[in-house]
Amino acid sequence: MHPKSDALLLAPEIFATDGGIARILRLYLKALCETAGTESRVHLVALNDSLVDSTELRKYSTSRLADWRVCGRSKRDFITTTLRMGRQVDRVVCGHVAQLPVAWAASKLNSRMEYYLVAHGIEVWRPFTLLERRALKGARRIFCVSDYTRQQLLGHCPLPEGRAVVLPNALDPHLAPKVVRPASETAPIILSISRLSIADGYKGINHLIAAIPEVLEAIPEARLRIVGRGDGLVRLQAQVAKLKIGKAVQFTGFRSDQELNEDLDSCRIFALPSRKEGFGLVYLEAMAHGRPCLGARSGGVPEVITPGTGELIEYGDVHAISTALIAGLRRKWDIKAILDRAAEFSYLRFKGRLASLLLE
Repeated sequence: MHPKSDALLLAPEIFATDGGIARILRLYLKALCETAGTESRVHLVALNDSLVDSTELRKYSTSRLADWRVCGRSKRDFITTTLRMGRQVDRVVCGHVAQLPVAWAASKLNSRMEYYLVAHGIEVWRPFTLLERRALKGARRIFCVSDYTRQQLLGHCPLPEGRAVVLPNALDPHLAPKVVRPASETAPIILSISRLSIADGYKGINHLIAAIPEVLEAIPEARLRIVGRGDGLVRLQAQVAKLKIGKAVQFTGFRSDQELNEDLDSCRIFALPSRKEGFGLVYLEAMAHGRPCLGARSGGVPEVITPGTGELIEYGDVHAISTALIAGLRRKWDIKAILDRAAEFSYLRFKGRLASLLLE
């Protein structure tokens, strides 16, 4: 980044949740701070956060972070703060397309400022409003987490060649396991991590549960552990009860980062047969623990899971899920190949790529 280039990161949330978007935007903040010149400053505005833990903030920033504001879900506060801070900076990195019109408006008040968008997935797999299209066309560059997401965005809003580029998500260095336990040493536990809301039914947790009876016929000691919470939990619990597999399925609810590391360390395979993953950061987090992954051949997932690191099935094919799980639980995986794949998405590579794209 230019030594005198000030930047502003806009985020729907950054510490308020542990979802994929919040996780990757923490790394954007970290990278912007670490690549800022000695005379540069970084600013942060988060819409949904009500407060920021100083310990967490220090983990993902440096002394280059000059100012930050959390807006407690107040859109008015978010807009006025962005317009004010936007006058002081040379570039704005917008963490969600819903906030892009605000970045576009800020650019009208500061002629030297350029703005960028991070495109995560389903939020850009759709037709855009007139204002969104205008804002997209004014962006200096759009960072798409996968080529699938890039193609979907361009299909709804054609842009000049090179405007939309692929910048994959990265692993959080703070969450990297210190020791990787071989999967062969673990019990036949299938782990899934997902929001369990009714609106997120596309995650395929119901299909995963439906596959368990067939898995149990082949591997009676197999267990499914589901991490997450949401208003769809009761429906999923009812499905488990109807299938009479309650002894084999555990719903853990919310888990801290340390507990998630323990879950990944103790499972043999990770599974999330989702239909609408723009990238699937959680697959990488599993691979960093040397765990193979099961995913659907849909969205950006095939750009993450390779034949040596997991299994891909057609979305909604319950028999294919059970067959893949049985094979995956029995297979002796090459842990080095899985770890090498995860390393391709390291934070250092992400930081270097981002810095290069911001300089172009």
